[in-house]
Amino acid sequence: MEKETEKIFNRNVVEFVTVAAEFCKFMEQAEGMKREAFVETTLKLLPLLYLKAQLLPPLEVTDEEELEHYVTEEVYEVLRLSLAEVMADADDYLDVFVQEMVYSDQPIKRSIAEDLADLYQAVKDFVFVFRLGFDQTMHEAAARCREQFGEYWGQTLVNTLRALHEVRYSRKETPSYDPI
Repeated sequence: MEKETEKIFNRNVVEFVTVAAEFCKFMEQAEGMKREAFVETTLKLLPLLYLKAQLLPPLEVTDEEELEHYVTEEVYEVLRLSLAEVMADADDYLDVFVQEMVYSDQPIKRSIAEDLADLYQAVKDFVFVFRLGFDQTMHEAAARCREQFGEYWGQTLVNTLRALHEVRYSRKETPSYDPI
């Protein structure tokens, strides 16, 4: 376990925790923000979060017991609604990277707010458990976060990034978009 303890305190894990905490803090403070400012900052945070998640060291899940969660259904829903309000009419996008597309001839509509709330849930639960400071649970949280990144939230992140890019650089509705 000595070697595993070194892994959870290595530079890449610490940097991921830092970026993850910043992402969560920003999402929590998004209520009432202007969409342009929100999109600009989110377009900077998401690639950094993706990069730092990719750099997490390989860790094995050693305990099948459920870890503590911070994000309840209520916390999730409050955040989702807040983000949906910020995104307003630019919240929905068409997703082509979902398994259901294989069986459908209709486009699948997704929500930027819901995707960001999903990312928040995965990352905030990790940060919450990691900050408790117990080596074993920190190890488990990092291992599961890395595993879930590969299986789920990494793809959600890049899909959302693509949608936010469209909002930011689309010329359909807003002929001039002033960067913040």
